[in-house]
Amino acid sequence: MTQFRKSAALSRIQPAATIAITQKARDLRSQGHDIISLSIGEPDFDTPDHVKTAAAEAVARGATKYPPIPGIPELRQAIADKFARENGLEYAPSQTIVCTGGKQVIANALLATLDEGDEVIIPAPYWVSYTQMVAMTGAAPVVVQTTPEDGFLLTPAALEAAITPKTRWLILNSPSNPTGAVYSTDTLRALADVLERHPHVWVLSDDMYEHLIYGATPFATMAAAAPNLKDRTLTMNGVSKAYAMTGWRIGYAAGPQPLIDAMVLAQGQLTSGAAQPSQWAALAALTGPQDALEVQRKAFQQRRDLVVARLNAIPGMDCPTPPGAFYVFPSCAAFLGRHTPAGKRIETDEDFCIALMEEGGVATVHGAAFGQSPFFRLSYAASEAQLTEAMNRITTFCATLE
Repeated sequence: MTQFRKSAALSRIQPAATIAITQKARDLRSQGHDIISLSIGEPDFDTPDHVKTAAAEAVARGATKYPPIPGIPELRQAIADKFARENGLEYAPSQTIVCTGGKQVIANALLATLDEGDEVIIPAPYWVSYTQMVAMTGAAPVVVQTTPEDGFLLTPAALEAAITPKTRWLILNSPSNPTGAVYSTDTLRALADVLERHPHVWVLSDDMYEHLIYGATPFATMAAAAPNLKDRTLTMNGVSKAYAMTGWRIGYAAGPQPLIDAMVLAQGQLTSGAAQPSQWAALAALTGPQDALEVQRKAFQQRRDLVVARLNAIPGMDCPTPPGAFYVFPSCAAFLGRHTPAGKRIETDEDFCIALMEEGGVATVHGAAFGQSPFFRLSYAASEAQLTEAMNRITTFCATLE
């Protein structure tokens, strides 16, 4: 047989740890193991009925053909209206794009702008795919560590130190996956003051968790906080988290016309337009009743409080209270060097998470996958009953470590 050879692009990346661990949990379940999976960021709520109805009506009237590459006009207008209404950002519909999930928004932007040798600044902890998508283009991810003491927020001094003549992008995610960190208007403006001195650096603002904020700090996004940077900022969002539409695969963005045009060109040769029924469903989500957003936000806040309290009650566990998203990012440093009942020595946060899944029955994701150890990410996008049982199991597991 002819030997298979991967491309250089694929040789630079690894499978997403969140997906790999979630699949491992599924495999263990299929083998009869009782596993509670808190490894993936997927709301357990159902998609709102009016959204599902809109998709069914679209199919019934024959809206199942190829759509325009950047999105159906009605949805692009709704996206422009959303940015104006909720974020104070004015965009023409032509300055928007609809993609097959938020991940494609980012991939399109990076593919359209990066060359080998370019650099992208990514604060850590980061969403697992940022560094991998940058590496696939041949550019270099420049990871900048943040600290719990700074609320896992990038500081202006750290940003300034990371910028070089090769820097093309800064990626900011607020609220953050995996830490739940939230950038305020003031913190964004402080970063913008640095970026003003470096006009070659663009900003990719990942606002996917916009509607999941629990503290006193209101949501802020860079293009609104620092209008002088709007012409070099791509603001992205989607319907997956806010409207419990992960499987519908609709992400969207708005930005400067030349960038959007370049992203449309890239998308036209990769996937073309996102599925029409999903686009009509997203239109209903953005323009229809919004009351489910607050219901879900309150439920997530209650779950967060439950999880944080239970984890911090475990001797040695240190779990900050996240102000946004639906993840906690506790430190497991106190458990390194211990042994499990099965005799395995825990050397790393990955060892901790593997043992917790195999011997404790709870699937989480190790902090190293997000660029910072020794932590782990736990999603509380699950029912309170599941979370309570998961906390019982984690408490028991930690108590057995010697």
